[in-house]
This record gives sequence, C-alpha cells and structure tokens, in this order.
Amino acid sequence: MRHYMDETLLMLAEQLAVLALQEDVGPGDLTGGVLLDPDATGTADLKVKQDGVICGLQWLEVVFGRLDESVNVQMEAVDGDRVRAGTVVASVTCGLPQLVAGERTALNLIQHLSGIATLTARFMDAMEGTRCMVFDTRKTTPGLRAFEKYAVRCGGGANHRMGLYDEMMIKENHLYLSGLKLPEAISKLREAHPDTRLTAEAENLAEAQAAIHAGADIVLLDDFSLEDIRAAVAFRGSDDESVRKTQLEVSGGVTLATVKDYAETGVERISVGALTHSAAALDVSLKVRR
Repeated sequence: MRHYMDETLLMLAEQLAVLALQEDVGPGDLTGGVLLDPDATGTADLKVKQDGVICGLQWLEVVFGRLDESVNVQMEAVDGDRVRAGTVVASVTCGLPQLVAGERTALNLIQHLSGIATLTARFMDAMEGTRCMVFDTRKTTPGLRAFEKYAVRCGGGANHRMGLYDEMMIKENHLYLSGLKLPEAISKLREAHPDTRLTAEAENLAEAQAAIHAGADIVLLDDFSLEDIRAAVAFRGSDDESVRKTQLEVSGGVTLATVKDYAETGVERISVGALTHSAAALDVSLKVRR
C-alpha cells in the first residue's frame, strides 16, 4: 500500500528538521562553505542499494527546503513501495553547498524508516496465508515514535496504541501496585472509560481465560507456549458469544523464523518490539550526478 505523511506528521517533520540540522550543520558547514560555489546548483539521486520498502521520502522536501527555498525534489516512488537494489527513488536539485550540507540529515531518517518498513514487510510476508497482523509496540526512539509507527504502516503492519493516552492496557505492574485482581482492574477501567479499547496482559492461561471472561477487547498472551496459545484460542472460540469478541495477541520472543508458527494458532495479532527498536537501516545513498 502506498502512503504519504499527513499534515500532522509533516508538521512534526518540520520541527525535527530544525533540531537535526542544528545538530549536524550548526552555524555552518566549514568544508562546503569554502569549497563550493554558493551560486551553483546541482542534482543528487536518492538510490536504494538493497531490496526493501522505501519510507520517508517527503523528508527530502522538508530538510532541503529549510536549506534552500528553491529546492526541487522529484519523486520516482512513494512511501510503501517495494523497491529493488539500484532503483533511483527521488532526486534533489538545489544549491551545491545546501546539497552537501543536507545529505546526512536527509539520509539518516529515510534509511531508518525504510529499515523499519522493510522488516515489517518481511514479518507480514512470513505470515502470508493467515489472518494475523503484526503490530508495533511503544519501544520506539524518543521523539521519533510517530515516524516509526508510520514506517510500520508503510511496511504493511499495524500500530498498537500511540501512547498511554489513547488506549488502556493492564500490565503486571498495574496489578501488583494496585492490589487488584485482573477482572477487578478490567471492571474499574471499563467504568472509568467505557468507550476506550482495553488490552489486558496475561502471564498464564488462567489469567487469559479470566481476562476473556471479564470482557477485555484484547488479551495479550505474554511469552506463552504454542500449546497454551492454542488453548486460549480454543477457549475464546467456545459457545459463549460474549468471549468470542475478544481478540488475542501474542507477544514476546517472536522472530521471523517463528512468526508463522504463532500466526497459525488462530490469534489475530502479534506484537514485535524489534520492528522499531532493532530494525537495520536500509542502505540508501544520495549521490551527486556527475
């Protein structure tokens, strides 16, 4: 699926560009400012050097637009496109000093987001033929969460909650610190926020069954064996109409090699923190045309 950054994400990109350019360029590029003609322009091609899913192309317009208002960015691809090694996905034309000064700032985010999108696509490919979706988590780089979750969507995955404010999720620490049992916690949260989606984390099969019975929208099966996951799916598929509405999510230690096994148990969701905290950057270069 092809994607574009919406207005909110572009606004965040503008804010990020200010910080990123200040970090890298600071008061000025000492090398390019001396060696390059400030009145000359040039063009550089953004080339993908390995197969993957491209993400973050509009970042080129944001970064180089702050350095040179007359910049011209030509897109040859759209976020979410699967591209082959050697493909030119965009080109940038602007002043020579600005072209050199913005290169690293532009590449850093595009490579990072494309790596996340590529890894997400690999997980989705590995689960082909099942009804399961891969979800990200809150294990994101501080300040980059909205971009990293956008990259997951570009790779074909889905977003878990954005933060603590948009969905409820009961974890082990909540129960320990509050002294509540899981069904009690679910009931209390339902009363406080009846229209908000609620996920309950289960540490064992008994907790999972209790959470399903208590009416959690999603029950997260944390570090469950395949046998216990199948048992939870079977319990959820009983004749009780009220428990069938609950979705089941697997989390903990899922890899590309094992994700298909988990997906085939009948769960709807698999959350993988590695999508955002461990994805290798996609190899992308920005080379000036000779």
